Amino acid sequence: MKQRILITRQLFPDVVDHLREYFDVTVNDGPRYSSEQLHAAMHDMDGVMVAGGERIDDTVVRGLPRLKAVCVSAAGYNNVDVAALTRAGIVGTNSPGPADETVADFTWGLMIATARKMVEAAHWVEQGQWKSSSGSRWFGANLCDKTLGIVGMGRIGQAIARRAIGFRMKVVYHNRRRLEQAVEAEVRAEYRTKDHLLQEADYIVLAMPFTQENYHLIGDRELRLMRASAMLFNIARGGLIDEAALATALKENRIAGAGLDVFEGEPAIHPGLLGLPNAVLAPHIAGGTAEAQHGLAALAAENLIAALGLGPNAGKPPSVFNPEVLNRT
Repeated sequence: MKQRILITRQLFPDVVDHLREYFDVTVNDGPRYSSEQLHAAMHDMDGVMVAGGERIDDTVVRGLPRLKAVCVSAAGYNNVDVAALTRAGIVGTNSPGPADETVADFTWGLMIATARKMVEAAHWVEQGQWKSSSGSRWFGANLCDKTLGIVGMGRIGQAIARRAIGFRMKVVYHNRRRLEQAVEAEVRAEYRTKDHLLQEADYIVLAMPFTQENYHLIGDRELRLMRASAMLFNIARGGLIDEAALATALKENRIAGAGLDVFEGEPAIHPGLLGLPNAVLAPHIAGGTAEAQHGLAALAAENLIAALGLGPNAGKPPSVFNPEVLNRT
C-alpha cells in the first residue's frame, strides 16, 4: 500500500503526477487551511508539502505519530517551528535555489521603480494629470555609479551583486560570515560591518533569512545611520525592519525612499507605510514567476520522496533543515 501525502495548495499538475507515482496523494483545492484544519488533514498522512505560508508549530504536528516529513515549497521556512518538528521526529525540508535569480531580477526592478518614481508617475498619468511637460516633478535618482549595500550575502545576495556590475556600482556587503576571497572577487563585493555599510551605501538591500536574532535588524538607530539620499529595500522576510520606525523616517525624509516586498504582519501592512510617495509596496511577489515556482515545487517533491524513503535519493533529501532527525534512524 502506498504511503499517503497531503499537498496543502494546488500544485503544478506534472509535479502532482510525479508524486502520484510514489504516493496516495490528497490535494487541498479549497481555501488555505486554518491550523486546526491542517492538523486534522494531516491525521492519517505520512508526509505533507506546504507552500510556505502555513504556520507549522507544535499544535499542528503534536499527536501525529504517522507523520514523518514536512516539505516546504519555498526557500524560507521561518513559518516552521523547527524545534517542534525535531522533537516530534519529523524531517523538515525547504527548497533553496530555484527562485534565486527570479528574486534578484525583482530586486532590481524594485530598486529602479523606487529610485525613478515609476509607480507614482504611472498613477499620475493614469489619473489624467499629464497635461503638459512635467518638468522636474518626476526627477529621480541614478543607480549607475552609486554604492549598493547588501545585507545577507547568500545565493540571492550574490545574484543581486552580479547584476550590479552592469550598473558600474560599487558593492559592499555584510554577512554573518565573510565570503571567501574568490567569491568576493567573482561578485566584486567588499566586506563591511553593518554600521559602516549603512553609512556608506546609497541603496541597501536586505537579503538574509529571518531569525529571532535579526528581528528588527533595521530600526530607528540604523535608519539614522543612513544617508538622507539613501534607499532601503527588503525582499527577504518581514520582521527584519521595524516598520513603524521606517514609516517615520520616510515621512520625515530622513531617508529618500524604500521598496518593500515583505511585511511583518503580511498580508496586513503597517498603516504608516500606506500612501507614502517615497515607498513602493509589493505583495510578496519577488519569487513570483511560473518558472521559479515550478522549480520550488519540483524540489519540494524530490525532498518529500526521499524523506519517505523512496526514489533515487531515498533517505537523503536534497535540502534538510533538521538533519539530526535523519541521523536518529
